[in-house]
Amino acid sequence: MRVLSWFLLGAGLSLAGCQAERADISAPNEKATSIASTTVKSPGMVAAANPHATQAGLEILAAGGSAVDAAIAVQTTLGLVEPQSSGLGGGAFMMVYDPKAAKVWAYDGRETAPAGVTPDMFLDPETGKPLRYFDGIASGRSTGVPGAMVMLSAAHKDYGKLAWAESFAPAIKTAEEGFAVSPRMASLVARFGPYVMKNDPEAKAYFFLPDGSTLPEGYVRDNPAYADTLRALQANPRALLEGPIAQAIIDKTRAEPLPGTMTLEDMAAYQPLKKEALCSTYRAHLVCGARPPASGGIAVQAILGMLENFDMATKGPSLEGWHHFIEASFLAYADRDKYVADEDFIDVPTGAMLDKAYLKSRAALIQPDDVIANVTAGNPAGFVRGADATPNSPGTSHFTVVDKDGLTVSMTTTIETAFGSQRMVNGFMLNNQLTDFSFRALDKDGLPIANAVAPNKRPRSSMSPHIVFNPDGEFLFTTGSPGGNSIIAYTAKTIVGMVDWGLSPQEAIELPNVIARNGSVRMEAKGLKDEVTDEPIRTGPAAEFGMTQEIVAGLEGMGHKVVKSKGEISGLHIIYRNDDGSLTGGADPRREGTAKEVR
Repeated sequence: MRVLSWFLLGAGLSLAGCQAERADISAPNEKATSIASTTVKSPGMVAAANPHATQAGLEILAAGGSAVDAAIAVQTTLGLVEPQSSGLGGGAFMMVYDPKAAKVWAYDGRETAPAGVTPDMFLDPETGKPLRYFDGIASGRSTGVPGAMVMLSAAHKDYGKLAWAESFAPAIKTAEEGFAVSPRMASLVARFGPYVMKNDPEAKAYFFLPDGSTLPEGYVRDNPAYADTLRALQANPRALLEGPIAQAIIDKTRAEPLPGTMTLEDMAAYQPLKKEALCSTYRAHLVCGARPPASGGIAVQAILGMLENFDMATKGPSLEGWHHFIEASFLAYADRDKYVADEDFIDVPTGAMLDKAYLKSRAALIQPDDVIANVTAGNPAGFVRGADATPNSPGTSHFTVVDKDGLTVSMTTTIETAFGSQRMVNGFMLNNQLTDFSFRALDKDGLPIANAVAPNKRPRSSMSPHIVFNPDGEFLFTTGSPGGNSIIAYTAKTIVGMVDWGLSPQEAIELPNVIARNGSVRMEAKGLKDEVTDEPIRTGPAAEFGMTQEIVAGLEGMGHKVVKSKGEISGLHIIYRNDDGSLTGGADPRREGTAKEVR
């Protein structure tokens, strides 16, 4: 069994900028934890947020494709059947475990800001205050240079088995033949369409019927323009970044209101990045995620690093167990908000933030029966940073693939808010990713904000695709989710659920979603009543997966400010490797996903 040592994120190691040092990881039992070559006993598995996308990935695996080949099929199909969440015009972070090399890579396809952006681009020129939330989103200024497809092209050069063009076939076929509009897509078109999308000629023609109504559930919607774009990508992986499609994107972003500054030069300059994964240990398990500008790797692993100081297995998903999860989340989010941004533009104290001694000191703030009165960011590296002013935009999609050779993909993909910037080009939606920057460059005290807008910078992301290895260094499971900054909490709960609480992937997904950030605790809660009828809500995420009234009352009794949610928009997808090498998948019933094995 080939083993490759990984880099330490324990006491005393600091990672500055984007340069990662290599060393062994010291697990709690002082035994070095290393990544091992791992075999699977399966023809392959796909878990994705829409059945069409899952099937597309399975078709490519069955044709002899790798997990990366299948990821191309899944991504291109998702952009067609759930345009509200992801697409060709967006960005992504993808974790790849290479079992032959015993290596984990993080591919960065995050969008970049055009060279012409300014720090005040999201401020109202008359008041000097941040633009109203939707004004910034539905503007030409909100779109960054798209990176998802060229990122996949880079990964395909490393791990593709089929020809690049072959993986596009399932999505082209579906775009030409049409697909039945899903309940989720129909409901979101009905919700968002009448506001801004109806003002975009292409979006209006696609999402509205001739009588002015929005696409209903079950309507068979084809998209020949999307198929043509996919053919252009088959011929040229950079077809969105050069030539007529790139110009069409630029023209659309230059339209009112609030036109952007994107140029063909910005497009030509874009390159995806390939980095070593950000890894740390949790109870001798190796947990690997993406590096900044993704903040999910740091924040998820910080939550785990604090919880490592408590016996979470004994506590279980009880009042005490959830209280500790909540407090650790508060502390991790506070650090993430203040210090994490694009590490190519600002020093991110990654190693210091995940230092075992530092996280133990943060964990010492957590009391068993009381709340932290005033949660503030720590200062692990003596950095001076301003208070963040980045809005939250829930959206996105997550999928995962394992092929018959054990090559593993965990990928989170997004166009940001539902339907991105609400602008459509050549059959796909443009992203509004630049609203993931802080709307202010300086805080009220004049201190610089880490995630401020800057030319060619990548906005901070909450995306948290992870791959986890067992104490022997063997691949154990993937996890990740959509959901804006809640992604971090959604992902962390599944790792705690499977590692500490012994849950199956599906059981971990179906735990209540609990998000503790900025002073309040939002959670799915049972026992809610309909606001109109005053009748108990008997269906939906809160009723099915919500926290019990007893635990909610206990948390409130401790002093937690609980906001009861009817349902969170997580879309968790997991593939788990069992002891015998077989695979078990999990798909979040809060969305429309499936997890299936090649047959």
